[in-house]
Amino acid sequence: MTGNLLHRVSRLDLLFLGLTAIFIGYFMIWLPGPAAGLQLIGVELGEWIKFLGVDSRRTWFYFPPIVIGATLGFLAAMWPNDRRSVWLMRGLAIAVAMVAFPALAAIQLEPRSEWLARVLGIALVALVALAGALLSSRRPGVRWPWLAIGLVALAGAVLPTLQYFAIRPIVGAIMLRPVGIGPGVWLNAAGSLLVVAVALTEWRAARK
Repeated sequence: MTGNLLHRVSRLDLLFLGLTAIFIGYFMIWLPGPAAGLQLIGVELGEWIKFLGVDSRRTWFYFPPIVIGATLGFLAAMWPNDRRSVWLMRGLAIAVAMVAFPALAAIQLEPRSEWLARVLGIALVALVALAGALLSSRRPGVRWPWLAIGLVALAGAVLPTLQYFAIRPIVGAIMLRPVGIGPGVWLNAAGSLLVVAVALTEWRAARK
């Protein structure tokens, strides 16, 4: 039993390592342009590329903080409500997801297609965090959220990365030079895939 507990703690450490990688990667260079003003971190990229005529698909560049928030929300749903740390985690889930919240000027002046998906994603994180309290109190030890975490994290690895590769040639054509792939892209993908691996391992273990 002690061995199983140690394995569980170790896997949870890996999960938080993955979430940390996603968060740090979001504030690292994604687009390594030729000048300092064109070296864009993840949190800036979605706003910058809208001036290139990229449509609402740029929404996926706001996805990493929503992935972190959803993961924390689902994780808290599996823990008992009598721990203060669980409620702090639910609050942290919503706070991190709010990083993706659009500017008020964007809500007022831009079409809803440009920002609605982000708002709905944040609302979903809040719903997961709050509904998790009810789930936890009625059915402690529920394990299906591990599958949900794995699916959300997989989307967090694939969708922003694919979208970056889609806009990369557009940016290169405008700058008249090849554009590389910043470390933030790889760190987000690696962190998300680590979360996927841990979540699926826990889900499979819970089924046995």
